[in-house]
Amino acid sequence: MTTVSHEHAVAVPERRDRLSQVLVREMWAGLAIVVIWLAVLFSAVFGGDIVTIDAGGTNSTVPSAIAVALFATIATAAVAKYGFGRRAT
Repeated sequence: MTTVSHEHAVAVPERRDRLSQVLVREMWAGLAIVVIWLAVLFSAVFGGDIVTIDAGGTNSTVPSAIAVALFATIATAAVAKYGFGRRAT
């Protein structure tokens, strides 16, 4: 009578799990950037203006979306660096 010896189970690398983590991080980073710029859009459409009046009585009007866009640019750079940047393993 002969017996069949079973081979030891070989551990399968967790490639799919790692790939899904990377794709999920990139998806959330992309979604965050879209929401940041949607906030700029709504600020431009529905937001007010920044009005400054100096001592001489002259008015200066600037759309508030310009200030929001400045901070959105900084936030986009930070989110993109974290979300799309390479990580050391």
